[in-house]
Amino acid sequence: MALTVDTTQELAAFLRSRRERLDPRDFDLPSRRQSRRTPGLRREEVAELAGVSIDYVVRLEQGRGLRPSAEVVEALSRALRLAPDERAYLFDLARQRPRNTEKPATVAEPPLARLVNDLSPLPAMLMNHRYDILAWNAEMARLLLDFDGLPPAQRNAMWLCLMHPEMREFYVDREQVVREGIAHLRAAWAAHSDDQVLTDLIAEFTARDEEFARLWAQGDVKVNGRGRKVMRHPDVGEVAVHFETLVPLQDPDQRLVIFRAADAASQAALDRLCTR
Repeated sequence: MALTVDTTQELAAFLRSRRERLDPRDFDLPSRRQSRRTPGLRREEVAELAGVSIDYVVRLEQGRGLRPSAEVVEALSRALRLAPDERAYLFDLARQRPRNTEKPATVAEPPLARLVNDLSPLPAMLMNHRYDILAWNAEMARLLLDFDGLPPAQRNAMWLCLMHPEMREFYVDREQVVREGIAHLRAAWAAHSDDQVLTDLIAEFTARDEEFARLWAQGDVKVNGRGRKVMRHPDVGEVAVHFETLVPLQDPDQRLVIFRAADAASQAALDRLCTR
C-alpha cells in the first residue's frame, strides 16, 4: 500500500487539535462578550499569543501550503504550550529541523550487536526508528519471542504487539503499551517523512487494527525512552521490568533497549527463564 505523508495537512490538524485542547481560563486574555461555541482557544487568541496575524493562523489550520519559519514555529509552540516532544514534532512538520540524510538502519552495526550479547543476563535488543528489531540476546528472546523463528518482515515490535497471536494478551496494560508505541511512531513519521517503508507500515496497522486506527487518530506525540512494563509470560507468570532506551552517537538510528527487573519476584522469574 503506497501512501505519502501529507505534512501540510498533518500540520494543520495538529495545530487545530492543540489549540482546541487548551483551557482559556489558564491564559491572561482580555475578556470577550461573545460565548464560546467550540472548545479551546480561538484562532485570534492564538495569533495574539504568538504575535502573528489571524489570517496566518487560519491559513495554517486550513492546510493552504504555508511553511512557517523557525521563529514562527517557536512562537506557536509557546502559545500552544506544547510539550518538548510535541514542539519537536511541530518543527519536523514545518521542516525546520535539520533533516537526517542517513539511510534508515536495516542491519545492526557489529559493535552494537556484540554489545547486545555482552549485556546478558539483562534482556537487550537493538531497534531502528520503525521499531524493526535488528539484534537481540538470548534473554530477550526467552522473555518475548523466538525472533529467529520469525520472518524478517515480522521482526518489528509494533507489528508483533498488534498482529502476533501470542503477543496480543502479553502486556498487562496493553492499551498503554500500544498508545506509547504510536506516540513514538508519530514522532518518527514526521522526522522521517521520506521513509516509505514506515509510511506503509503505519498504513497497514491503520487498515488492519481498529485499536491502532483509533489511537493514531488521537494525534499523541511522545518519545518515551524510559518506563515500566508488566508482561504475562506463559512459563514464569507475571514479569515487571524497567526499560531504558539509549541512542549511540555513531549510529543515531539504532536504539539500544535494555530491560531490568522491577522487583524481586520479577528478578526471580527472569532468573528462571535464563536457566531454562
